[in-house]
Amino acid sequence: MTTTYTSYRTIAADMPTSLKRVSEQPDVARETEYYLSKISSIKSVDDFFADGRLYAYAMKAHGLEEMTYAKAFMRKVLTEGVDSDTAFANQLSDSRYKDFAESLNFVRYGAAATSFDRAQKEVAGKYARQTLEETAGADNAGVRLALYFERMAPTITNGYAVIADEALAQVVRTVLQYPPEFAAMDVDRQKAAIEDAVDLADFKDPGKLGKFLERFTALWELDNATGGYDPLAVFGSRSGFGISSDLLLSINTLKLGGR
Repeated sequence: MTTTYTSYRTIAADMPTSLKRVSEQPDVARETEYYLSKISSIKSVDDFFADGRLYAYAMKAHGLEEMTYAKAFMRKVLTEGVDSDTAFANQLSDSRYKDFAESLNFVRYGAAATSFDRAQKEVAGKYARQTLEETAGADNAGVRLALYFERMAPTITNGYAVIADEALAQVVRTVLQYPPEFAAMDVDRQKAAIEDAVDLADFKDPGKLGKFLERFTALWELDNATGGYDPLAVFGSRSGFGISSDLLLSINTLKLGGR
């Protein structure tokens, strides 16, 4: 039987080949072709939201598929951009929103925002990566968590960034062997405990990050030996479940550099 770590390393060790294989899947190729053929004609935030297919593609590409329904929320992210310290995206602990606003930076570039690679090829690359992780998770949720954590780890600057993202938090709690009750603690106490236990700067070191994920996959294997783990519990679904209003209101509004 293939272990979680072996499956994860098989994909991660040759990521270009893994992504190419996913990009060539008919459904992925079809949606990507549509996105790339249409996105350059989008000249404003209103144009973007008017095309639901483009919007859904970009949301999935940035790992925000579970928030596709929240158009007013996402419109605020785009209309305020990222240039101001007080911009909405800069007030959110979850870095995915800032990444989304940087990809489609209408505030800074206006009608030219979609002419750059960051809005075209880079979004398509993110879509392929997101699909790759989802596909891996269909067989083993631990593999999806490891791939996701590997991608997001360099963006983690404090404990709030971990607990604001349930997938990241699941990996860290598994490695630290925290009980389920830990997630119900006051967020400030969670932040302090994580920062005391983990040197977050290590996540920017590929070698140290690799060791961390090796430990995660081993512990995941032990903790989930009987199977049955539901990835929707941390990654959400098309219907919008998997992300709580409490998380958005009490954690995502914390500044990345604050407190």
